[in-house]
Amino acid sequence: MPFFSHDGLHFHYYDTGEGLPFFFQHGLGGDVKQPVGLFTPPPGFRLLAFDCRGHGETRPLGDPHKIRITAFADDWLALMDHLAIARAVIGGISMGAAVALNFTLRFPDRALGLILSRPAWLDGPNRKNVSIYHSIARLIRESGANEGLERFKQSEAYREVLHQSPDAAQSLVGQFEQTRAEETVVKLERIPADAPNHDRTEWRRITVPTLVLANRQDPIHPFEYGEVLARGIPGAEFEEITPKSVSKEDHARDVQRCIEEFLQRHSDTHGFPLARE
Repeated sequence: MPFFSHDGLHFHYYDTGEGLPFFFQHGLGGDVKQPVGLFTPPPGFRLLAFDCRGHGETRPLGDPHKIRITAFADDWLALMDHLAIARAVIGGISMGAAVALNFTLRFPDRALGLILSRPAWLDGPNRKNVSIYHSIARLIRESGANEGLERFKQSEAYREVLHQSPDAAQSLVGQFEQTRAEETVVKLERIPADAPNHDRTEWRRITVPTLVLANRQDPIHPFEYGEVLARGIPGAEFEEITPKSVSKEDHARDVQRCIEEFLQRHSDTHGFPLARE
C-alpha cells in the first residue's frame, strides 16, 4: 500500500477502484483494514482510507498535541490534495465518523456526501467513553500493555461492557494488543475527550446527502447518537444495522448494502449532486 509525506509524517493509505471517490475512515485504535473489511466499492466508485496519526503504519507519532480530531481532518485534506481529488464522499466509523463530520463542517466545498457509521461523539465527548479509555491509557502507562490488559480484565468497567456487548469488550482489549500500544497511548487520552465540533446547531449547515448508520447493544457507540445526528443534519437518512455482537457477518453485509445503495441512489452520470436544493 502507498504512503505520502505530510507534516513530517509518512501516512499509510489505501486506494482501490475507479470512479467517484469515497473516503471511509477507521475508528480509534483501528487502521485501514477496518473500513476496507466492511466495504467493497461497486463499479463506478473508488474507495480510499488512511491510517490516522498514531494508528496503523503511519509513522512517526509526531507532535502529541496534534493527536486530535481537527488535525486528523487536516491530514485528510492534505491526502486529498496529494491525490488531486477536488471533492469526495466523506465517511467514517466511530472516530472516523467524528473526523468526517469535522471535515465536512470545516471544508464543505470538498465534500460531496457524508456517511457516519456508528458515531461515538455528538457535539462533545461521551463522558463514559472518556473514563474507560483514560483508564486503559493509565494501565498501559503504569504497567505496560501486557500486564495492563490483565488488570483491565479484572475491572468492573470491563465486566460491565462485556455483559452488554462482547464485541465492544474485545475492541477495548484490542487497545492493549496493538503492536504500538505503549508508543501511541496518547491517542487514548486525547481523542475520547475531543469532539468533532461543539455546537450541534452547526450541523444544520450541512447540505450534502448524508447517511447515518447505528446499531443497538453497543455501549461505546450509543444507538441514540445516530438518531440525534440524523435529526440534526438536514435531510439525513438513518439506517439501523445489525450489532456486531449479534453477527459480524450480518453487520458487514448491512454496512455494505446501506452504503452501496446510498452511493448509487445519490449518484448519476455526473456523480453526486453538488448539494441538495
